[in-house]
Amino acid sequence: MQIELAADLTDACGDDPTRTCEWVFEQTDSEFLAVAAEWVLERPLRILLILVVAFVVSRLVRRAIRSFTKRLTETTSGDRIQELREKGPGRYLVDHDNEQRLAARSETIAHVLSSVASAVIWSIAALTILGEFDINLAPLLAGAGVAGLAIGFGAQAVVRDFLAGMFMLVEDQFGVGDIIDAGEVTGTVEKLSLRVTTLRDVNGTVWHVPNGEIHRVANLSQLWSRAVLDIDVAYEADLRLAEGVIQRVANDLWDDPEWGGDEIIEPPEVWGVQSLGADGVAIRLVVKTQPSTQFAVERELRLRVKEALEAAGIEIPYPQRTVWIRHQGEHPPTPAPDPSEVPVAPTPRSRQQIIEDLGDGEPVT
Repeated sequence: MQIELAADLTDACGDDPTRTCEWVFEQTDSEFLAVAAEWVLERPLRILLILVVAFVVSRLVRRAIRSFTKRLTETTSGDRIQELREKGPGRYLVDHDNEQRLAARSETIAHVLSSVASAVIWSIAALTILGEFDINLAPLLAGAGVAGLAIGFGAQAVVRDFLAGMFMLVEDQFGVGDIIDAGEVTGTVEKLSLRVTTLRDVNGTVWHVPNGEIHRVANLSQLWSRAVLDIDVAYEADLRLAEGVIQRVANDLWDDPEWGGDEIIEPPEVWGVQSLGADGVAIRLVVKTQPSTQFAVERELRLRVKEALEAAGIEIPYPQRTVWIRHQGEHPPTPAPDPSEVPVAPTPRSRQQIIEDLGDGEPVT
């Protein structure tokens, strides 16, 4: 009798019966009620439990990711912020724009990592729920694996762009408003996403550069910039006088409240003679400026230096060439000499002949 009950229970609830199905079958001896109770009570409760666990895990992971990205972005920007604070004047303290940039980086990284984590968690939950309905997951997993492999091969460039964009954000290589040299294009960053960086060059052209194609990047406006001018003067000029004039002009710009208070960070320096060129001597002037202001400072310095050198009587050289024009009638062409009358140079002696002459004691000419 016990064997028959066990066989009936297996027929009703399967080889691995649940407690609900087993209890209802023992109480009612009805296969229909046992199966119905399992579908109405047992499986919905397990599905609900899976959903609750997935929800709780997702929330915990999101919170951990937000905390991690906040510490990560603050750590990578800590040295830069400290350097700005050590500059001294209050205008170099971290302002509202820097705080917004840090918040935007943290939010973007947290959003991406949270999306990936949520996709993984809920995918596992969905597969577990399908298993509760006695669905064979092996063909489904095999098909998903093949599809994922095909998509992975086809979307290598997209994955590379996303990974490169993630590292750019984490390392804070550049941000919106920075002037960068991305290889084939140089311009101001107008938009930065995980897949593409949008630049606008000096001509106003907008460039969309995939992040995976930026193999090296030069940030021209991070922390501080430097205006570098190589000013040519004539060889006949007094170089020490020229250096003094250039230094005076740069100091006047540093003392100018419209420039020294906002654009220029440190007193300008004349480094001296940079090169001896074909047309003149180059004297190098360097000025440390605020980010992205070096171009305006260079233009203003060129104007003031030219005016000061002209006032001091120091020549700024420019290429000069002397051109001789020969008229055909004034200088008739000289006739070519007769080849038979052209003297022939003596045949040079070989190394062996020289050695033999030295051996005979004859003078060598």
